[in-house]
Amino acid sequence: MGEVRVRNLNDEVVRELREQARRKGMSLESSLRDLLAEEAFRPRRELSARARELRDEIRGTVGELDDSTPLIRAERDRQSCS
Repeated sequence: MGEVRVRNLNDEVVRELREQARRKGMSLESSLRDLLAEEAFRPRRELSARARELRDEIRGTVGELDDSTPLIRAERDRQSCS
């Protein structure tokens, strides 16, 4: 596992983070690990949520689309025979 050291944090920030961790029954280190992991993967979660929204919008507009897998396979097979 990697390590990260953050220097020159404002004392008030450290106190607040320590207090938040204490209220959750966690150590500061454990709480910071959770916060960093949450932030690291936030863009991916947001992108996935937006993709689901777009999918639902498309379904609402044009309905459920047919599965294109059989068509793609048939075209691939046709090209490989040529």
